[in-house]
Amino acid sequence: MPIDPIRAFIAADMQAVDEVIRNRLHSEVALIRQVAEYIIGGGGKRLRPMLVILSAGAFGYRGRHHHELAAVVEFIHTATLLHDDVVDESALRRGQPTANSLFGNAASVLVGDFVYSRAFQMMVGVDNMRVLQVLAEATNVIAEGEVLQLMNCRNADIDEQGYLRVIRYKTAKLFEAAARLGAILGGGSRDGEQAIANYGMHLGTAFQLIDDVLDYSADHAVIGKNLGDDLAEGKPTLPLIYAIQNGTPEQAVLVRNAIEHGGLDELAAVLEAIRATGALEYAREQARAESRVACEALDCLQNSKHRDYLLQLADFAVTRGY
Repeated sequence: MPIDPIRAFIAADMQAVDEVIRNRLHSEVALIRQVAEYIIGGGGKRLRPMLVILSAGAFGYRGRHHHELAAVVEFIHTATLLHDDVVDESALRRGQPTANSLFGNAASVLVGDFVYSRAFQMMVGVDNMRVLQVLAEATNVIAEGEVLQLMNCRNADIDEQGYLRVIRYKTAKLFEAAARLGAILGGGSRDGEQAIANYGMHLGTAFQLIDDVLDYSADHAVIGKNLGDDLAEGKPTLPLIYAIQNGTPEQAVLVRNAIEHGGLDELAAVLEAIRATGALEYAREQARAESRVACEALDCLQNSKHRDYLLQLADFAVTRGY
């Protein structure tokens, strides 16, 4: 399912979100403007702000705060990217040099702090304590997820549940918050708010599962990063975990050593082990299962074009090749 029809449906709203982003990135400090505009302008799918817009529409919201909050969610995501690339020592994102490789680690960390703090300034402007609670909790959980991932690096003993905990904290939590914000703005019932939040959580989990599949199967020119980057960083993602648990003893030792020592010396052999064990298809099926649960969560919402496109977004998350 292509994403273009969804983008066309909310094009005017996303243009308004882009305007908010440009205005709110302004700083008298030139380096802040330079780094922030580089990372924001570097492309990306903008799924999280799209989720705020679609959710708000599904709950009948007709104001303008959803544009502000969509920008807030994108700023929180941007700040995590700036910090992630420093922690991971990444050199490439979305096919372009990372901010830290261009401007240095110190600038990336400090501008990430600026983007975080600007997001909280914007939250306050919405003047809704529930919004503040949701976004403050999400930001805290994301930080916990980042630390969990750091602790699990080079740990070949992590199981599937441990891996899922990391991605639900690190990735899915912001999807969940973005979806929940729309329900809050639209005055949704408690059940409706929880349903759309569940949708967001399962959507975000599916999205990250496919990201981890693409790290071992996609064209690096298409996904905008190098094949095997996760392995180089010693990240035990689901394809690797499955290969260890279901491969031959030799394959298990190979993949375990690759996780524990990082590096890409054995990348070709690891890729073969992943393919031979069916690890990629297993991870894709887990993503599809998450997507199905996400769609089921929308059953309690009234029929609308916004709900239809939320369903399409769940399909895109698991069928995409980038």
